[in-house]
Amino acid sequence: MNKFLLALIFIISSSITSETNEYIERQGQVTFFSYTSVENIQATNNQVLSLFNPETQEIAVSILMRAFVFKKTLMREHFNESYIESDLYPKATFTGTIIGFDAKDEETQTKIIKGDFTLKNITKPVEVKATITRSDNRYTISGTLDVLIDDYNINVPPLLSPNISKKIEVSFNFNYAPYEK
Repeated sequence: MNKFLLALIFIISSSITSETNEYIERQGQVTFFSYTSVENIQATNNQVLSLFNPETQEIAVSILMRAFVFKKTLMREHFNESYIESDLYPKATFTGTIIGFDAKDEETQTKIIKGDFTLKNITKPVEVKATITRSDNRYTISGTLDVLIDDYNINVPPLLSPNISKKIEVSFNFNYAPYEK
């Protein structure tokens, strides 16, 4: 495990007082989609780690950039080497709070998650509309956000610029189970 992941788990764990308040997702799903006139670009990552504390309403996410799977090998190569520079910036992270979440509510809740999204060592505040469902002592959190490539210094060569959308749609789905220490 790398230092960031250990620090992330320690920070969230230290703010949690009761054993039943910790929830973890070790194989969360993050998908991104970009519409282009030439060819749509889509990739999925099923190795996303996320921690959630319903009592404090805190959520943290760690995304390995090289774990995104593309339909074409060349797309994956360009993504990791040219656009995201995964060797220099191996992870994206999000830490935030679910505004107005009621941990005791058994109904599906639609809430805003406010937090900071970091990609390529650039951190920006974001607000994400998410759906939260509770069932059998488990939680599912899903939603979508738009990421502007200019906000995160993702450089697109001028020749390819007409083929790459300036806005990338990022969807996520996390199924949390109680975290046992």
